Amino acid sequence: MLRIGRRVHKSPLDGVAVDVSEKDGVRSLHLGSEAIQSSMRLRDPYELVLGYSRCMFAFLLFREPPKDMVMVGLGGGSIAKFVYRHMPATRSVVIELLPQIVGVARSMFHLPPDDERLNVIVGDGAQYVEQLVNPVDLIILDAFGPTGIAEPLSTENFFAICRDRLTADGCLLVNLWGSDPRFESYVDRLERAFGGVVLCLPARQKGNVTAICFKRSCNNPTWKSLRERAVELEGNFPLEFSEFVADLSRMNTHNDRRLLI
Repeated sequence: MLRIGRRVHKSPLDGVAVDVSEKDGVRSLHLGSEAIQSSMRLRDPYELVLGYSRCMFAFLLFREPPKDMVMVGLGGGSIAKFVYRHMPATRSVVIELLPQIVGVARSMFHLPPDDERLNVIVGDGAQYVEQLVNPVDLIILDAFGPTGIAEPLSTENFFAICRDRLTADGCLLVNLWGSDPRFESYVDRLERAFGGVVLCLPARQKGNVTAICFKRSCNNPTWKSLRERAVELEGNFPLEFSEFVADLSRMNTHNDRRLLI
């Protein structure tokens, strides 16, 4: 990939280079490699450019927008910004391990300042989730680094802790890489932690897969009801929910009438 941007930070403490590039009107964040962690279209900073970030919101096919959300891993802030713009009743807490990422997200990726609806915390995401007192409706794990998902965020025990920190209708969303040799292991851990109530939605761009994990069953919705829900959501959000419905059949148990979840 052609780097057009400039390096904006390299931490002397952890050795992680935070690079920003620009190409064809899109600004992207990189952490120590050519891999894109987050992207923003300069003419529309709130658009979700990357396919995986759009797939994260497929949970809305099954649940209402959350009142309270916890996200581990900020990146350029695209998901946090989308929630801030399109879910005004949602209170979001985002935990990011590296303070320089927060600085770059705010200075170069239009992340809004903290207020009553958005709170960005520099700290250990696993520890924050473990210490949650009040359950939340949505937990998002999007904490990719140069070598993949941090181990403390990918154990069966931590996934079970996430389940315990959710409300009765809560969801855990996990960004996975389909070609990662540990992909099947991660999915197996999630299924054990959530009693098998897990969907995998592959992004049409690149190789990301969103794991959508539910605290309770979705009662095997019909494809017809999901398509109707998708049309309703497309009237409220700039996302391709009808494509999400079609793609759910690729990696999940189903029959001609129903998605079995």
